[in-house]
Order: sequence, then C-alpha cells, then structure tokens
Amino acid sequence: MKTLCISLLFICLLQTAKAQVLGRVTTANGQPLAYVTVALIKTVDSSSVKSMLTNEQGAYNIADVPAGSYRLRLSSIGYQTWFSSPFEISGSRESKYLAVVVMKEDTRQLGEVVVRASKSLYQQRSDGLVVNVENSVLTKGSTALQVLERSPGVAIDHRDNGIALNGKSGATVMINGKLVRMPLAQVMNLLNGTSADNIEKIELLSTPPAGYDAEGSAGIINIVMKKSKKQGTNGSYSLTGGYGMGEKGTASINLNHNTKNVNLYGSYTFQHDRTYTDLFITGSQYMPFIGGNAEVEFYTKTKRISNNHNASLGADLKLDAKTTLSSNVSYNNIHSPNYTYSNAGYNILPDSLLRYIGHINGNDRLSNLTSSLIIERVLKEGEKISMEGDFIHYSSDGPTVVNTSFVNKHGEQVYANNSVSAQQQRGFANTTINVGVFKADYTNQLSPLLKLETGIKGTHTGSSSSSGIESLNNGVWEHNMQTAANIYMREDIGAAYLSFNWQLGKNISLNTGARYEYSYTNMDNPQTGSNIVNRKLGKLFPTVLFTQKLNDRSELQLSYTKRIARPSYDDLASYFAYSDPTAVYTGNPFLKPTITNNIKLGYNYGDYSFSLLYSRDDNAIARYQLSESPAHDILFISPQNLPYQNYLTFQANVPVKVGNWWEMTYSFVGGLRQFKEDYTLNPLTKSYFGYSFNFNQLFKLPNSFSAEVSGQYNSLSYNSTVRVDGFGVINAGIKKELKNNGGSLQLAVADIFSASQIHVRYGTLTREAFDIKSNVLVNTETRRFPIIKLTYTKSFGGTGSANRSKQENGSKEERERLRGN
Repeated sequence: MKTLCISLLFICLLQTAKAQVLGRVTTANGQPLAYVTVALIKTVDSSSVKSMLTNEQGAYNIADVPAGSYRLRLSSIGYQTWFSSPFEISGSRESKYLAVVVMKEDTRQLGEVVVRASKSLYQQRSDGLVVNVENSVLTKGSTALQVLERSPGVAIDHRDNGIALNGKSGATVMINGKLVRMPLAQVMNLLNGTSADNIEKIELLSTPPAGYDAEGSAGIINIVMKKSKKQGTNGSYSLTGGYGMGEKGTASINLNHNTKNVNLYGSYTFQHDRTYTDLFITGSQYMPFIGGNAEVEFYTKTKRISNNHNASLGADLKLDAKTTLSSNVSYNNIHSPNYTYSNAGYNILPDSLLRYIGHINGNDRLSNLTSSLIIERVLKEGEKISMEGDFIHYSSDGPTVVNTSFVNKHGEQVYANNSVSAQQQRGFANTTINVGVFKADYTNQLSPLLKLETGIKGTHTGSSSSSGIESLNNGVWEHNMQTAANIYMREDIGAAYLSFNWQLGKNISLNTGARYEYSYTNMDNPQTGSNIVNRKLGKLFPTVLFTQKLNDRSELQLSYTKRIARPSYDDLASYFAYSDPTAVYTGNPFLKPTITNNIKLGYNYGDYSFSLLYSRDDNAIARYQLSESPAHDILFISPQNLPYQNYLTFQANVPVKVGNWWEMTYSFVGGLRQFKEDYTLNPLTKSYFGYSFNFNQLFKLPNSFSAEVSGQYNSLSYNSTVRVDGFGVINAGIKKELKNNGGSLQLAVADIFSASQIHVRYGTLTREAFDIKSNVLVNTETRRFPIIKLTYTKSFGGTGSANRSKQENGSKEERERLRGN
C-alpha cells in the first residue's frame, strides 16, 4: 500500500510540472463558491484559451498554459462577472497564484430566469453511491425503510431485522452524518416510522474517508434529510392514506423560518400502520427433549399495530460574521402492540404426535431522544474549527404474555414444567442506553491545492438490560437461568483522524488520511457480580481515495479503506426472547469484532458508473445462527463469528434517456462471494455467485402527470449456513401536479404482483444443531395484498427576497447541469 501511495503521488507531481494558473473564489461571507466558470482569455483580443469550473472548495487550477499575456474572467449566475488584471506567463514550469477572489452578488432585477435540471437518480463517487431519492415519484408516502429497500445493493431482511449492503451485513446506519446508536431491530422500527418525504438523498458509502467513524464492515448508509434554505417563513405538509392487509396513515408537517442571521426549523410526523406477516415451516430434527427424531410442521402469523411519533426542532444562529451556533433535538416514540398465533405439529417417530398451539401477546414501547449543540467558527479565510456535543437516550420495554397448549395425541399436556413449554409464560425485555459524544474538527485550506482536515472524537455508552422468560408452575412464577439475563455494559471509544485533500494537477485529486480508534468494552452481570466481557482494542484505519479526470466526461477512481464492525449490544448480551417451545433468541458474549479491508476501482462516463470492489472480512459476524444450549434441550438462535469472508463485487449504474418524456435507470450489484464457518458440527467453506438488480422507469406525461415503475431482484444468498432463495418485487406510482400551486397528488402501489415471499432453508450446506433440516416460507404483508397509498403534498410560504431565491435556485440548477456534462 505504501508503494501504491508513493506511485500515485509521483504521478500527481508530474502533472504539476507545467505552467498553471490557480486560485480560489468565495462569497462575501467567506464561503467557498463552487461551480464558478473560470475562463483564461488572451489580453490582446479577449479570445478564450481554456475554461473550467471551480470545485467544492471554490478552487481552480488551469494547467498546460502556454507563454503569453492573459486575464481571468469569473462568472456565475447570481453574481457579478469579475475580471483580473493582465498578467504574464513566461516559463513552462511557472505557477501563477492569484489572490482569493470575492465575488459580489448581482442585485440587478431580472424579469425571471429559470434554468431547470435534475440530478441523476444515482451518482457514483469515489467513496460510494448517492441515491437522489427526492427525484423519485415513489418517495412521497413511503417510509425511509421502503426507500432504502429500493436502493441499489441494499437488501432488507424483514424476518430477522437485518440490513445488508452489497450482499454483506454489518452496514452502519447514519442520519445526517450521526450514527444511529440503538439495536438493529429498533433501527428498522425507526426507519419504518420515518417519512421519506423529508429525505433528500441516501449515501451508500462502501469506502468512506477518514472523517467518518470506522464503524461498519459493509460500509455506511447515511440518510440525509432535507433542510430548507429559502428566506422567510415557509414549509410543507403531507397526508397519506392507504391499505394493504390493514390500514395505513401518515401525516407530517415541516416549518422553516430563515432570516439573515437566524434559521429556525421543525417537523412532526405521525404514522399509523397495521401490518400482517405469516410463515410456514416444514422440516425434521433430532431433539431428545421432545422424544428424538421428529418431523415438524409449523405455522405462525403475526398482526402488529405501529403508532410512530417523530418530532424535531432546531436553530442555526449566526452570532457574528464568523461564528455560528446550532442546536437541534429530535424525539421518536413507537408504541407497537402485537399478537402472534402459532400452530405446530411434531410427529415423533415412529408413531407419537405432539400438537403445539401458542398465543403470544406483546406490547412494545420504544423511545429515542437525540440532542446536539454545535459551534462553528471561521478563524480566517479557508480555516475553520467546529465543536459538537451530542446526548442520546434510548429505552425500550417489551413485555409478552404467552399462553400455550402442548399436548400429545391423547390431549394430555406434556413437558408442562419446562421453562419454554409451560401453559402460561411471560417474557420481559427492558433496555436503557445512554450515549454521550464530543467531537472537534479543524479544517484549513493550506493552499489552493491542499486542504487539511483533522479532529478528535470521544464516545461513552452506558447500557443496561434485563430480560427473560418466566413460567407459571403450580401457581408460582419461576425463573430459569437458561432463559434469564441481567446485563450492564460500558463502552468507551476514543478516535483521532488526519486527512489531506490534494488537488495535484488539473485532473487529479488525492485524499489520504488515517483514523485511530481505541475502544474499551466491559459487560457485567449486576446480580452475580460476574464479568462477561472485558475487551480493549486499538486500531489504525488508513484511507486512500484517488480520482483522475480522464476528459470532460470520464473519470477514474481508486480507493483503499480499512473498517471495523463491533458487535452490537444485542449481539453480546445474553438476552432471551421466546420463539417456540424448543427455541429462544439470545446473544453471544464471546463475539469478536470484524476487521474489513476494501479496495475499490471505479470508472464514470457521464452519468454511467462502474466499479469493482474487493473486500476481506476477518471474524465476520453472522446473525441468527443455530446452536444447542449447554443442557442440549433448547435451540439457541444467536450470532456467530466466521473466520473470514471474501467478496469480489461488480457494480454498474446505467441511465438511458429515451426522450424528454421517458428516462430509465438500471443498476446491477453482484459477484463472487466466499466464507468459512467453523461453529457447526461439520465446518465448511462455501463459494457462490450472488447479485441484486434494480430498475427504474420515469415517465413525464401531459397535463402535469408523471409516472414511475421500479423493481428489484435479489438472487440466492447465504447468511453463513442459512440459505435464502432469490426474490423480487415491482412497484408503481403516478403523480399529478395541481394547478395554481395547489400541491400534488400521488398514488403508489408497492409489490403490485404480490411477489414478496422469502424462502429460507436450514441444513442444506452442513449438519446443523439438532440435525435440523427445514424450509421456511416467509410472507410479508404484500404477499397477500399490495399496499396502496394516496398522498397529498403541499408547500406554503414565501421567501424574504423572491428575486434572490430565484437567482440562487437557478445558479444551483445551472451548476448541476454543468456538472453533469
């Protein structure tokens, strides 16, 4: 890797060994001004020699300039055109540094200039793929989880509450650049209760730079929410009603008030969702607890009602010309009563029959509070420091009441005194998590070509939980130590990073950096005083991101990153949750963190993008694996470490524009996958080919109508030894923009062919615990009936300066248009 970095740097230095003109452009308040047209013109006749756009930092570098007398012309919509004084270029290695140019806003009143453009649905960057979901017709009325599920390379496991990126589990979810620090199952609940109307884009970062946390072996999924910058008081509201197997409803409102020095914003969303799922299991197993060899048929259905409240409030205050103070708080509350009915038959060979009927009533309550305080100060031109403090509080309470009948062929109750087969049981699972975060970041534009970024971060997490299953035996509620846990966990993570962004030449940029993280994890049982986990880990995570622009339309990218996936709280904690009379869900306190190395090669041509990613995971975490309890009488469903996991993944995004009325986008993510597991009775190494395919069709129709059809297909895959067959869905929607700023109406149908059935197989690769071999058919709600939703959305309010708003919007759209060419 050292040789690679030196080689890349040598190539970059060769690019700068020619005459060049460089500098930076800012606004009146010192902010970098991107996408300004910089033209090098001859003094003698004002003819243009070369031109380019400034980058995100407002920097430009015109290379390969022949000797002569020149001037610079800078122009951008909404700003006054600027001309430099004449200057001379005399030598082939001369560099002409111009002073920082401050462009003034153009205050002339124009009738109206409207430049319309839109970003591509998918945009490839050196660190990953960006999905501009606000351009999708299907976004309105959807949840964040549904939008994420339609994104390329993302697979959602509705049965086991998992999120995979590019075929790998272990992706970290962030909202506006902040880690969502709660158990994965509750992350799913949070995303399913978040309205997608407020999402601007989703960043699927397979190779994020050093400024991001190193957490997430599969990468980072960063959900960026919209934030209005329009002056004055404005906002929007939306109402959604729908039906699948149960009623759906969402109401949301956003309010913003922006002045020169104050930005106030807030939002509230309420979502009601009645859902339905069922599964059917057939298989065989050898379990002495129920009599030995058995053939099993198991049917279960779950009905759930979710009522979600999401509220946020924030303010940005400009204290002076260089200092900004920001504060925000968000609150999420979920109340989800649920009922599960199970009916199972156990044919104990040769001739004994057991029948199980279970009624499980649950009442989950979750709440999450996140607050932040940020201060940012510009020290001087191109130099800035920021400090941020966050506090996160999460709590959950999930009591269950279980009534069962487990009888033989004569109708007699069997195994009545067993902890998970008594006629009356109750479960409890209480979790509280408190997280404090402090970070400080410093950036300095050392020169027009070199930017320094560095920072420190500290995170303290305190978590406590108690969980278990109690059985009513002879009128007394009894604990069983195999199905009870009381855990306290403390985790401290300290991090520091250093990163350099180099613009070495007209067409080459290089981001090099490293992040060091030290973590200490300790888990105790407060009741017994015993220590469960005591682990210290310090790691350096280097990052190299190289980009070379081959010409005006093509770009080459090469990157290397190293990342980590620490076991989550639920992964480690020995909690217990009821599954059926023979099985419980639990954690694994012996899990090790996953260390991942990624190498990625990417190529962009216009809006087309292609990439090849190789990743190596050591100690990969595979969740929901089967093992036997120490007493060999209960099946444990828990996470396990794999010695290694290798992925070679090809990704392609191909947009096709048939005409102004029809645009198509196709995305493919797939390749060779290999893993080794050693926790089963017969360890194995498995290689296979897996992929996912997404498509999107957007139609612009007459009379302000638009329509969209999208779909995805996920091929056969393996979660360690668990096989998941391929499945796919197709969605459709139509939208009408109403006249006279009357808002918009949208009708959307999810899974229009009711194809969402997930087929899971156990025991196909190796010998599982209790010799289990089973087929599981999981039917989500749309398998029974498509989900149909009707959404009305309307924006309201004006701006403090209508002309300025138009200029800013036009400038932004023009920049996007130029950027895409």
